[in-house]
Amino acid sequence: MSDEFQVSGNNAAALFTLKVHRGDGMALLAMNWKKNQPPQDFVGFGIEYKEPGGKKFFPLRNRLTFAGAPSGDDDALSTLRSPIQKFRWVHFPRNANLEGDFIYRVTPLFMDAQDKISPGKIQEVAIELRRETYPGKLNVTFTRGFVSSQAFVDRYEKAGPIETLVCPKAAGGLTFVATHPKRKEALAWMGFEAREEILTLLDEAIEDKNAKVRVVAYDLNEPEVVSRLVKLGERLKVIIDDSADHGKGRSAENMAAKMLTASAGKNNVKRQHMRNLQHNKTIVVDGPKVKKAVCGSTNLSWRGLYVQANNAIVLQGEKPVSLFMAAFEDYWTQTAFNATKSAALTSLGLDGIDAQVAFSPHSTANTMLQKIADDLETKTTSSLLYSLAFLSQTPGAILDAIEKVSNDDDIFVYGIADKEVGGLDLQTPDGFKVPVFASALGKDAPAPFSKEPIGGGGTRMHHKFLVIDFDKPTARVYMGSYNFSVAADGSNGENLLLIRDRRIAVSYMIEALRIFDHYHFRIAWAKAKKKNERLELAKPPRKPGEKPWWDKDYTDPRRIKDRALFA
Repeated sequence: MSDEFQVSGNNAAALFTLKVHRGDGMALLAMNWKKNQPPQDFVGFGIEYKEPGGKKFFPLRNRLTFAGAPSGDDDALSTLRSPIQKFRWVHFPRNANLEGDFIYRVTPLFMDAQDKISPGKIQEVAIELRRETYPGKLNVTFTRGFVSSQAFVDRYEKAGPIETLVCPKAAGGLTFVATHPKRKEALAWMGFEAREEILTLLDEAIEDKNAKVRVVAYDLNEPEVVSRLVKLGERLKVIIDDSADHGKGRSAENMAAKMLTASAGKNNVKRQHMRNLQHNKTIVVDGPKVKKAVCGSTNLSWRGLYVQANNAIVLQGEKPVSLFMAAFEDYWTQTAFNATKSAALTSLGLDGIDAQVAFSPHSTANTMLQKIADDLETKTTSSLLYSLAFLSQTPGAILDAIEKVSNDDDIFVYGIADKEVGGLDLQTPDGFKVPVFASALGKDAPAPFSKEPIGGGGTRMHHKFLVIDFDKPTARVYMGSYNFSVAADGSNGENLLLIRDRRIAVSYMIEALRIFDHYHFRIAWAKAKKKNERLELAKPPRKPGEKPWWDKDYTDPRRIKDRALFA
């Protein structure tokens, strides 16, 4: 059994290299040709995997095929017949929580003049994709954030519209009843590991009869969460944001506060918005059996768990729980929070993991924003990958730093924001500059693709994280509820973690890549639509002047760097 988070194939006879990176609930496979360039007849990679203890390899499926592939032939979608024409791929196993090694097998495929496909020498690796990032200490979790995806359409939307699955309006969240025929399966799939960990922690808190539970919530409208909080009775103390719509009339937050006041007592429920927002999303359980804290970008809401791309980190142990409990008490009293110890960057005390936490709002003495910008600008040496909601609304130090790093040809940068960011364009792997944004395939989606739902109004990409130099010993991640803005630093209640650890940096790197690639496809779709072209796999060059599918990967400087960095 392998405990490595990055594993390489060792078949010297294979013409390419294979490196598999462990993510949380997913894996990144990165390939590269060993010598010079691939031959002209190379048409891509076939990818198979075998589960721990399994006896059979399953081929991954492509959504693109070669021209002329028979319609309705399900086997034609196997990557052994319709190969992946990329040098990296993110894979979600059916059950990444299985203990033991997953075996990945990658085969280079070649096509002759008669369109016959033949395999080359394979690479094979074994890697453990266990549930917890660091068992008993720290677990990185993500929501799937794939409402706008072909996978969601195929699995669930064809069985019923998204309005029957996810509450369309936040205010009605606590009274909404899903009627979708696959609602139980679908919500588990959409919420992914983050939902599972949050609900499991609340169940553990209910079972640990002497556990104290402290919750700080911005959005609070998800019934499965609130019903569990009600069961905690007087062992719960909760702070609920009351800014803007949260504090008005029949908001779900007002309804939740009323329900929790009845179960926990009026002295255990507080409404606040600091100087602007109480933007935290934290749960702390301090009991004889359970000592855990959850933080990150995942709101306790329908959108937070089921529509948006979000992350949450689960921390275990006496020290992190004590820090989060202390921060809760500082918020509860709300007396000069920015002067408390909670506002200073403090070690989480996790053995073998360099991780620190700071809570907002900060003062001039313990401000974090400029320190992060300085780290970005002056200490990024290899790569920057990010996923930042509301970047368009947060001009200043971080946006300026990202622009500066993005203009450095020696640094590899990929990132995505929820909307177009004024002045910030990134190069796609194709070498085209485009605004960073998240979108969905519309009603004119090209065959063989289907129209994708958007899951209601509001942002769908809600992450707030930066991954710096994931491939170096200095790898680090900034993450939390913190939006890297002046308000997040000095006005809001927020959580921010700085983690210097390569395993965790690689996990967030893969998440950044899969989100970037997911929406980069929509750019490729827009280009094909403009040219009235069908999206298909490329056959080998057959006419003078034709280029192989991989030509840009060996001629465009950005794609050359992409191909080499991950493999």
